[in-house]
Amino acid sequence: MTVFERTITAGSGDIDELGHVNNAVWVRWIQDMATAHWAARADPAHVDAYIWVVTRHEIDYLRSVGPGETVIGRTWVGDAPKGARFDRHVEFIGEDGKPRVRARTTWAIIDKASGRPIRVPPEVAAPFLE
Repeated sequence: MTVFERTITAGSGDIDELGHVNNAVWVRWIQDMATAHWAARADPAHVDAYIWVVTRHEIDYLRSVGPGETVIGRTWVGDAPKGARFDRHVEFIGEDGKPRVRARTTWAIIDKASGRPIRVPPEVAAPFLE
C-alpha cells in the first residue's frame, strides 16, 4: 500500500454559512485526492486508456475546518480490487494532528474505448498495492 499526501488550505469559497468547510467541498477534495494519486502513480498509458467513476462514498465528518486552515490529505487503496471495483481510503488531518474527515470511496474502472466497466487489470492495480 502506498500513501499519497497533499496539503490543502480552505479558501473563502470552501466555507459555508456555518463558517466551516462545506460538505460538498469535502467530497470534491476526496475526489481531487483520488485523481491526483492516480495521475502521480499510474502508468501514463493506463491514464490514457481508463477512467474511474465513483459508485459509493462513506464519509465521517469528525471536526470542522475553518477559513485559512490547512489539512494534510492522505489517500491509499484498500485490498486487492474486486472485479471492476477498488476501495480507496482518504483522511484529512488538521495542523493539530487530529483527524477532520475520514472516507472510504468505491471506484469502478471504465475502459475509455468501449465506455464499459472492466475487471481491474493487475498491472493497473500494482503501483497502488506496493
